[in-house]
Amino acid sequence: MSVTTRPADPAHHVNPLAGPVPVLAAATLWGTTGTAASFAPSAAPAAAIGAAGLLLGGLLLFLRSRAFARVLPRREWPLILLGAVTVAGYPLSFYPAVARSGVAVATVITLGSAPVFAGLLSWLIQGRRPARRWTTGTVAAIAGCAVLVLGPELAGAGAGAGVDVLGVTLALTAGLSYAAYTMAGGNLIARGHPSGTVMGTMFGLAGLLVLPVVLTGDPGWLLSARGATVAVYLALVPTYAAYRLFGYGLRHTTATTATVLSLAEAAVAALLGVALLGERLPALSWAGLAVLTAGLAFLTLPTRPRR
Repeated sequence: MSVTTRPADPAHHVNPLAGPVPVLAAATLWGTTGTAASFAPSAAPAAAIGAAGLLLGGLLLFLRSRAFARVLPRREWPLILLGAVTVAGYPLSFYPAVARSGVAVATVITLGSAPVFAGLLSWLIQGRRPARRWTTGTVAAIAGCAVLVLGPELAGAGAGAGVDVLGVTLALTAGLSYAAYTMAGGNLIARGHPSGTVMGTMFGLAGLLVLPVVLTGDPGWLLSARGATVAVYLALVPTYAAYRLFGYGLRHTTATTATVLSLAEAAVAALLGVALLGERLPALSWAGLAVLTAGLAFLTLPTRPRR
């Protein structure tokens, strides 16, 4: 088995088609989650919707990657368990955050905090100080994401509301969860383990962890045509397909950069809202989209090597 060497510097030149493009493709699929979840029965609890998608998608990742046939060494299990717990923690915190704080606020806090958490974790655990290129691209992308999503409220098109402390805390927890399992998975993949095995094992275990959430209360919504369709879609597209792409992308780019590229999810969600749900974006939001795109391009496009 060949060991893929990952760049020590988040700004290090990588082949966009090998690393950033698969991560951006995964973020595109994640961007469909909110639109898909909006079609779930109104009786479905917020956390249960995400948990159902993770349960089915995690099981599929586990089986299709044949993770059960490639048991990782015992020394890797602390990272695997950390990854599984934080994978499970993401939907259990993000969906309730959306329910309490709204899609805009929860999305901005979750996606905006994840790159910051990833940079801090990389600095604290691996001793890698954020590079200037990564910092510049990250600040631009986070600012653009915030203006894009909060544009309607900033432009006065939406009614202001008080800050829900629990909702903000849940969104920050989701951001930390995403950063943590990206770091855990990225480190395992960097050590030469197949990305399919890593993702399959982490998500398979995470699916078991969220099983009680799916069964809590009345899981009858899953038996309806709408509920089953939403759950299957969340399992196949933003979980199974997206994390296959994401795992491949992590072989060729750093976890810190991957978390920034995932901000593309907000752009996709906003554009789907306009195209499919009849939502309108003010000029301020379109400006934010342009800044977000520029920040992601700054991180994605290759740099010329110094002579």
